[in-house]
Amino acid sequence: MSGGIWVLIEHRRGEIREISYEMLGKGRQLAEKLAEPLVAVILASDSKPYVDKVKGYASQIMVVEDKQLEHYNAVSYQLVLSNLIEERSPRVMFLGHTSYGIDLAPRLSAALKLPLISDCIEVEVREGRIEAVRRMYADKVNARVSFRGRENGLITIRPGSFPAEVEAGGGGEVILVPSVLTAEVKARKLLEFVEAAVGEVDITRADILVSVGRGIGDVENIPLAEALAEVLGATVSCSRPIVDKKWLPKERQVGTSGKTVKPKVYLALGISGAFQHVAGMKNSGTIIAINKDPKAPIFNIAHYGIVDDVLKILPILTEKARTLKL
Repeated sequence: MSGGIWVLIEHRRGEIREISYEMLGKGRQLAEKLAEPLVAVILASDSKPYVDKVKGYASQIMVVEDKQLEHYNAVSYQLVLSNLIEERSPRVMFLGHTSYGIDLAPRLSAALKLPLISDCIEVEVREGRIEAVRRMYADKVNARVSFRGRENGLITIRPGSFPAEVEAGGGGEVILVPSVLTAEVKARKLLEFVEAAVGEVDITRADILVSVGRGIGDVENIPLAEALAEVLGATVSCSRPIVDKKWLPKERQVGTSGKTVKPKVYLALGISGAFQHVAGMKNSGTIIAINKDPKAPIFNIAHYGIVDDVLKILPILTEKARTLKL
């Protein structure tokens, strides 16, 4: 087997990370346009749990099993993937722009002398050539780039840039490949997992977000948003100015310097829609914006908009939502 659109399946402690399904979704689009197979690549000590979860998403599943692949290790991953790529020459390989991908992709690029496009928010096929869009200069500029001088390379995908793939059905062909790791990798060794301190809430897991911005006016008005969130079963989030004023904690911030979210419903209350904020929520299912400025950029991406004072509209929305719930 040679060619194909490859997606490295990222997993941690027995769970496949969401970025893997996002990359499979974008990979499927490219595979269909280029008439190439979509290949999920799994490196693990026991691949069965992961294979079962991605079988319906890819046309082929390439598996390498080795005790040294139980946990992510840049050295062992690079050795195994370098061998696979050299032997089978994929058209492109996607890796998440995560702590794994940021560590691994440059190592692969240097070892294989393959071009690398990092932190991409879009990937397209134009006139038979793969082109990617990445943001530069603190997300102020979108740059469209391609592999210089060759048709294949590596791309890291920014989490939250694409919707997670919906299972296509059917079972992908499983291809078992022997591991090339013949000796213990000693350059790096996992000692333990140290989880980051868990905050009060995780806005990335919320189905509905009620997000407040500068237009909320004063910290004393935030309970208005909290009341609406309570009725909707939602979580309160915010834009950067709210965190800078210390009205809400950092863990609630949406945007490039906060968290990327993809709720089913995103209510933007008094948020102007600066590109840093939009980058963190533009893939939400339904975006509802309330802002008294009709020219606010948030209306360019909102599915529904209300031009009015958020402090006037919030109590009305809350009461209406409460009535409908009854």
